[in-house]
Amino acid sequence: MSSFSWSFNDASCIVVGMAQDLSSLTALPPTPTAGSSTRPGAVVRWSRAQWLLLTTLCVVLALDGLDVSMVGVALPSIGHELGLGTGALQWIVSGYVLGYGSLLMLGGRLADLLGRRRIFLIALTVFAAASLLGGLVSDPALLIATRFVKGLAAAFTAPTGFSIITTTFAEGRERNRAISIYTTFGASGFSLGLVVGGLMTALSWRWTFLFSVPIAVAAIVLGLRYIPRDKPAADGGHDVWGAVTLALGMLGLVFTVVSAPDAGWSSPQTIGGFALSAAVLAAFAVIESRVRHPLIRFGILREGWVARANIAAVALFGSYLSFQFIVTLYLQSVLGWAPLAMALALLPAGLMVASSAPFAGRLIDRFGATRLIITGLISLSAGYLWFLQIDTSPNYVVDILPSVLLLGVGFALGFPAINVQATAGIHDSEQGLAAGLIQTSTQVGAALVLAVTTAIVAAGGHAADGGGSVGGGAGVADAAAMLTVFLPGLALSTAVAVVGLLVAAAPRAWRLRLATARR
Repeated sequence: MSSFSWSFNDASCIVVGMAQDLSSLTALPPTPTAGSSTRPGAVVRWSRAQWLLLTTLCVVLALDGLDVSMVGVALPSIGHELGLGTGALQWIVSGYVLGYGSLLMLGGRLADLLGRRRIFLIALTVFAAASLLGGLVSDPALLIATRFVKGLAAAFTAPTGFSIITTTFAEGRERNRAISIYTTFGASGFSLGLVVGGLMTALSWRWTFLFSVPIAVAAIVLGLRYIPRDKPAADGGHDVWGAVTLALGMLGLVFTVVSAPDAGWSSPQTIGGFALSAAVLAAFAVIESRVRHPLIRFGILREGWVARANIAAVALFGSYLSFQFIVTLYLQSVLGWAPLAMALALLPAGLMVASSAPFAGRLIDRFGATRLIITGLISLSAGYLWFLQIDTSPNYVVDILPSVLLLGVGFALGFPAINVQATAGIHDSEQGLAAGLIQTSTQVGAALVLAVTTAIVAAGGHAADGGGSVGGGAGVADAAAMLTVFLPGLALSTAVAVVGLLVAAAPRAWRLRLATARR
């Protein structure tokens, strides 16, 4: 039996509600399904303070997702008003990714060492200030700089918020429920940000920046009241050179990745950037192996479920971000859809993710994180495969909606389960590290897959440039030519999701085979 066939059968069990206890056959994380500090079958009841704490953290994570997708919708308006070309507009998005992806690992670890409450509130204040400034400025360089600063701030709030949850809520059912709600908010913010961005852009592109300000300020007020005080770690925090080399290495790596499509993957700039980043990160690894209190303990990746969760995160978010990039370009630039119409077309996926919050934690408790990850990646892969048959005159209900629904199911099941598995069995002192690691995999992995997708599309020709502007539409011949250019990128998204599925399913399938052979 192939690993994919086994995975599909296991996914079917989840869909029809028939679970089998395979814990003795598979190397599962210690906490999502067993070893809970919450009595099995007990109803998790939280106090008002716990709910307000979780709400505060969820709102901040949703703001991160909203910010990325809202600005994406507003790019044509920003370019028209400020006279920016495609390259400059790319850096409005890439500037955020650059700041976010380069410091996620450092942000999560510093929260462990210096105090989570302090780091979270300072970073959130910086995020609010940068949002306000970004909505007021007209200088392109300053606008891109505010995006970079917002990315830096989010690199601290995202892993810190995650580690506040994992150190506040008891391991097992209670934590699973909190994480599922938290990650659902993040995915929902990204999905619903397309619609919010369309509405804000109708007023002015500046509102896509200013929209976050009052919400962030309210979150700061709630955070001061409800985020529990914690003390900095007694040991560690003195690895200065480790912190410097990690930040510089990740900054160089992400910068090289996001600039490679423009510079060329074989250009001296790209090759030199990768080589320099690798050298700096190698120096970081040497430093970490010699200091008494390393910033990052590499042994965390020896836990098989942690490594598989990070690979699944790359597959899920990387494939979806690349898919959305191509679909957005095709629907707007080729078929002439308005930004709001395009956002509404993808809205069902966001609604499915948003409505799954009450159920994700229960599903993780019942079926285990691994099964949900596998099922989510199966649904995601099926959605991409369905979309590959699209033509130049698609019927939304037949050709697009099934893919959107399958992607919604994939995200709703996979995203919370990946985050639960990535932090399962990790000591409280390293929860920030584990959270930073999974979010780095999500963001840097997504940036890498998107960069490769962009390069593949660019290699197919520049037909997209002549296919009409957003809202204009292209002729049938031009649309067919552009679809031919985009299809390899769609195929890459599908391949990335399938590889993630095989990695997630392989250990369980292998152990099932061994158990069957012994009978």
